Order: sequence, then structure tokens, then C-alpha cells
Amino acid sequence: MYVPVPPASWHYAPRRPFWESRAVRTGALFTALAVCGVVILAVVRQHIGTEPFLVGLALAVLPVPLLLWAFLWLDRVAPSPWQNVVFAFSWGACAATLVALFANEYGAKLLATTLSATPTQSDRWGAVFVAPLVEETAKGTAILLLFLFRRRHFESLLDGIVLSGLVATGFAFTENILYLGSAFGEDKAVGAGVLDSTTAATFFVRVLMTPFAHPLFTAMTGLGFAVAAASRPGRPWRWLAPIGGWLLAMVLHASWNGSSQLSPVGFLTVYVAVMIPVFGLVVWLAFWARAGELRTIRTHLAVYATAGWLHPREPVALGSMRIRADARDTARRHHGDAGARAVRDYAAYATHLAFLRAAATRGLPPPDFAARESELLHHLWHDRPLAQPALLQSAPLPWPPPFPAPRPPSPSPYWPQHHPYAPRAGYAPPGPKHL
Repeated sequence: MYVPVPPASWHYAPRRPFWESRAVRTGALFTALAVCGVVILAVVRQHIGTEPFLVGLALAVLPVPLLLWAFLWLDRVAPSPWQNVVFAFSWGACAATLVALFANEYGAKLLATTLSATPTQSDRWGAVFVAPLVEETAKGTAILLLFLFRRRHFESLLDGIVLSGLVATGFAFTENILYLGSAFGEDKAVGAGVLDSTTAATFFVRVLMTPFAHPLFTAMTGLGFAVAAASRPGRPWRWLAPIGGWLLAMVLHASWNGSSQLSPVGFLTVYVAVMIPVFGLVVWLAFWARAGELRTIRTHLAVYATAGWLHPREPVALGSMRIRADARDTARRHHGDAGARAVRDYAAYATHLAFLRAAATRGLPPPDFAARESELLHHLWHDRPLAQPALLQSAPLPWPPPFPAPRPPSPSPYWPQHHPYAPRAGYAPPGPKHL
């Protein structure tokens, strides 16, 4: 069978004018976020003072590495592009907090003037009604933007949890600077001790007791957009799921803020009866979605193994994080960092290829399915000489049989064996162009 020769140069996307290039738009976006970050930090420092600001910054940064590690670990099966990760955290820490700071203040003043409320009443009503609406909308805007402009990276429920958690982690970081710095300023004014200080109590509640609060609230919005990304066009839950997740995020946020107005017993009751069970449910859902991603890899890569693109044992090997890690170590021992990088890239390309085929199987192929499949297969074939031997060597024996991949009853545009660049002996593809 005649197989056409691949082109000398490979470009997944057409060349764009300078002002429409992705690099220019990405640079402009992150510059705007950096400006927002400088403004919000300057506003907070002016509001609470320089010394309280530095103390609040030092205390607020403590839970951030642990939360970032947790979300990035969950995302290791199919890592999100670094642009999405940096944008999500930066939006939460810079843009969302800047909007929330001014909108919350305006909302509290509006309540006080409209309802003729006392300052205490306006603070309570603002915490229960205004803050959840403003903050969850500000954080959810980042998820909306990623859904609209980077929808191809919403491949599972886990993507919604991870991206929303990164946004909320950034938001909580900047908010904690304000709360912890204000508490330190109050303690310094009255000369309170360390153990009986407001700073210690605030640190215990916000950093040690509930570091997951904001990620938990915003995870509802992220799950809603993830469900919408996996739904067929025209289905009602495609737009109901994001709205429902956003409303649920506000309800949880309002319940938590309202519990702070109760007695210590009431606060602990809400914490134990509501927050902990919902947090446990989201954690279970995250691990279930992560296991589902590995099942998707094992199932849908079997088609490409049948077509000859992969070894029959590779779908199961690529569906195991332990085997992936062992393969990277094996490749590093024999080929150095270049070998480990080849295995890492090979696993990432294979994972996105499995998700792409899973979407087509569900009846949701993207408009550029053929181009994306071609690009991913091209990258796989390029990294195969270094990655495949390491994967097969790291796979334990005896090996279970691969997942069955029955041929379709009729020719299908999504069947990779009919791909114009099917593998053949002696084919050496050009250098890859990363997606």
C-alpha cells in the first residue's frame, strides 16, 4: 500500500501576524496580571502598614507550596500546560483579589445605605451575602476564560478540580496576607502575647484548620465547567452545570462565612458536619477521576496498538504511573536526561492522544481532530526509539493481555490504521513542534 512521504516541515497551526501571535497575547495577559498583583499588594500594604504586611506575607505563604504540590500531583497523569497553571494561580492571587477587595467594600456600603444597617449588621450581611457572590464570581471568571479559550485542555473532571484549586489557592494566599496582617496590627496595638493573640487564632483557623476552604468552594465551579466540556452541544446541562456549580460554590461559601458569626460550638458543628464531609467527597472524586484517566489511557490506546503505532503492552504500561516513573529512571540511566525527557514527553503525548480518541468515541470529536491526531502520532513516533524500550523493560512480567480493540464494522475517519502517515520501516520523522 502506498504511503505518502511526510512533509519536510510540520506546523500544527498556521502562522499568524505578529499582533495575533500566541506569544504576544500570552505576554500581554501575564503583564496585565503582574500589574494587578503590584496594585493589590500596594493597596494591602497601605491598608495595614508595612510591618503587618510583611508578617502577613510570611505567614500566608506557608500553606501555598503544599497546596500547589497536591494539585500538581493530581494533575501528573495529564499535566496541564504551564500557561494554564500560571494563569490560574496568578488570576486568583492578583486579578480576583483586586476585584473582590473593591467590590466587597462597595457592597458593604450599599447594604449599609440601602437597608439602614449598623456597621456590625452590614459587616455580617456582607460576609454572608456579598462576599460569596463577589469572590466566587471573580474566581470563576478564570475558569470561564479557560473554558472558552483553552477548552481542549478540559479533558476530565480532574482538570476542573485542579484549575479551580489553583485559582482558589492564589486567592486565599493574597486574602490571608490581609487577614493575618490586620490581626498582627491589632495585636501590636494592644500589646497582646503570642499564644493569646488574634494573629495566632487567625493563623490556626485560616492556615492550619481550613487551608482547603477556598479551593473547596471554587471546585464546585470547576466541576461544573468540566461537565460542560464533556457534554454534547445542545444538551441542557452543558450550560446548567456551570451555573449550578457556581451557585453551589456560593452556597458553601455563604454557609462557611455565616458559621463564623455563630458561637464556637456552632462554628465547629458546621465545620464537622458540612465542611469535612464535602471536602472528603471532593477528594474522593479527584482520586476517582485520576483513576478514570488511567483507565481511559489503557482502553483507548489499545486501538493504536492494534494499528501498529504502539507495542501491544504499551497501553497498560502507559496507564500505570509507577511504570512511567520506572521507565524514566531506566531511560535516565542509559541515555541521561534526554532519555528521561523522551519518556516523559512520550507518556504525555500518548495520554492526550487517548483523551482525544475518547472524546471522538463519545461523539465529541474536536473540529481539528485529524490535525491533532497527526501531530500527536508524529511526536510519539519521534520519541519512540528512546521511550518504548524503557517502558517495556519497566513493565513487570508476566504481563496481562492488552485491552481488546475490535475493528469498526465500517471505515471510520477516526480509525488510525488508515492514517496517511502510518508507521513503516525506515520512517524517521522530522523534529517535533510542541503543541
